[in-house]
Amino acid sequence: MTTPLCPPKPAPGDRIAVISPSAGLPGLFPRPHELGLERLRTVYGLEPVEYPTTRTMGATPQQRADDIHAAFADPDVKAVMATIGGDDQITVLPHLDRELIRSNPKPFFGMSDNTNLLAFLYATGIVGFHGATVMAALGRPGALHPQTEESLRAALFTPGPFELRPAERWRDVDGDWADPATFAAEPETRPGTGWGWVNADRVLEGRSWGGCLEILAMLLMADREVSHDLSVYDGGVLLLETSEEMPSDTEVFRTLRSMGERGLLQRFPAVLVGRPKTWSFERPLSPEEGARYAAGQREAVLRALRAYAPDTMVVFDVDFGHTDPQLVLPYGGTVRVDGPSRRITVTY
Repeated sequence: MTTPLCPPKPAPGDRIAVISPSAGLPGLFPRPHELGLERLRTVYGLEPVEYPTTRTMGATPQQRADDIHAAFADPDVKAVMATIGGDDQITVLPHLDRELIRSNPKPFFGMSDNTNLLAFLYATGIVGFHGATVMAALGRPGALHPQTEESLRAALFTPGPFELRPAERWRDVDGDWADPATFAAEPETRPGTGWGWVNADRVLEGRSWGGCLEILAMLLMADREVSHDLSVYDGGVLLLETSEEMPSDTEVFRTLRSMGERGLLQRFPAVLVGRPKTWSFERPLSPEEGARYAAGQREAVLRALRAYAPDTMVVFDVDFGHTDPQLVLPYGGTVRVDGPSRRITVTY
């Protein structure tokens, strides 16, 4: 693969595209969406631009692809951000014009189902950003989490290294977006627990790839945006996190086992594992139940790595993905994992 292209960064006052490549949930829950737009304007000084399907539930894959194309092709738009995830963005990928996007590279921010578009950009040779959707991160009740605010600001505007820090306080319990009371106060948070390190005896630096584990499984099954030449991932840093669907430890292990059988898992000498979400409206686990769920997921990851890549350095409970705060990680960019000093530095 050629040297990845880091798109030019926006500046305060620039226009940022706000698109819904997955679900048009702003149409159902306008409150967190409007709050996120307001913060793009007032906190970051950017002017959000919406597209025909941004607030449209049930938009066709072609319609969503059209919005992606319009956002990347517009010379007055300097960055692109997803509103939220979903579960069918994989159906949009066949409609994308790779050459159009390659010719108009821009920073793209998204996570969850947007792993599809991030993997597409990686395969196209463009560095993206995992994290910071409009509704989930920017639409946070009360105020932005300060670590989310700091990380996103650096990713948007400041090229160069940025050191990640373990969350001082975090949460994974959500309020009901349909209830105005959800937005009347800061959400309740818990004290941070730090990162967990395994095989932390060296310093590694490489290009990041991965994302939401459930979406990676879909891409692998559909044989999309995963290179058949696995050497392109050699020496990289694998990003893994799970969604609010809270897959079982068995499912996590089986997905990673399949990645190992494909010869993919062992390409990455370092893995960053996002703090797992341990609560959802469908499974409102107590803190004690959530801790057991998280421990089971951790053991599933370790079990797969022991079988296929036992020397891999692993960092657990990094605050990216579906919990809060939501640190922004470059996708296809450089991540430095310093085991002896217990430090993670990304290059924005």
